[in-house]
Amino acid sequence: MSTQRRAAVLGSPIAHSLSPVLHRAAYGELGLVDWTYDLFDVDEAALPGFLQGLGPEWAGLSLTMPLKRAVIPLLDEVSETAASVEAVNTVVLTDDGRRVGDNTDIPGMVAALRERGIEQVDSAAILGAGATASSALAALARICTGEVVAYVRSEARAAEMRQWGERLDVDVRTEDWADAERALSAPLVIATTPAGATDALSAAVPERPATLFDVLYDPWPTALAARWSMYGGAVVSGLDLLVHQAVLQVEQMTGRTPAPLTAMRKAGEHALAAR
Repeated sequence: MSTQRRAAVLGSPIAHSLSPVLHRAAYGELGLVDWTYDLFDVDEAALPGFLQGLGPEWAGLSLTMPLKRAVIPLLDEVSETAASVEAVNTVVLTDDGRRVGDNTDIPGMVAALRERGIEQVDSAAILGAGATASSALAALARICTGEVVAYVRSEARAAEMRQWGERLDVDVRTEDWADAERALSAPLVIATTPAGATDALSAAVPERPATLFDVLYDPWPTALAARWSMYGGAVVSGLDLLVHQAVLQVEQMTGRTPAPLTAMRKAGEHALAAR
């Protein structure tokens, strides 16, 4: 009987995903020679058929856009964490054929901050209001004791962020993106925007910045992160988030703990440097 186990990352587009690099590095370090990790370009329409076709050798899936919400109706169980933001990035396929969904982005954010000594803050700012911003709010629900100010581009997005705040029990105030420079004086700034969106803010970094968590990792550093570092502020990168959420995925899918954080990060850094 074959002992082969399979896992993969699904999404569309998916070609640039670092997940295979991180998970394969973990398998190598853990001696899981029969484990493979692949990537598949799967959109929302193709997802039900893909899941239906998985055999008993499959242990788990990592999900990226646009599948994090689309997968929920196809699952047997969804963790409280994933349900809180209506986003699943991890599916564990159990021995009895059940599909269990979780979200490792949220505890991954908390773990990445904790690694830099950030256990608790009394206030924070979020730049942006997309899907990553709701995960950031859920992470802040665990570590922020006071107000979170979200800087957004439209009233519709502002209303969404306030709703997420109510749902996650976070005190959220919204401000216009035109005033985003004000965010930079917060004890913790989480930038959740696409590449280039915060470049113009780099000129406004204060002389003694606190902590910036910029969820981007390629290209890296962003203009904002580079200026932040230059002024001596602490910077947590998107690669830190990616590695910490992948560590949790590896542990859930393989049942082996702890996953090899250092080896996974090194593999990610090496892959990015080669691009």
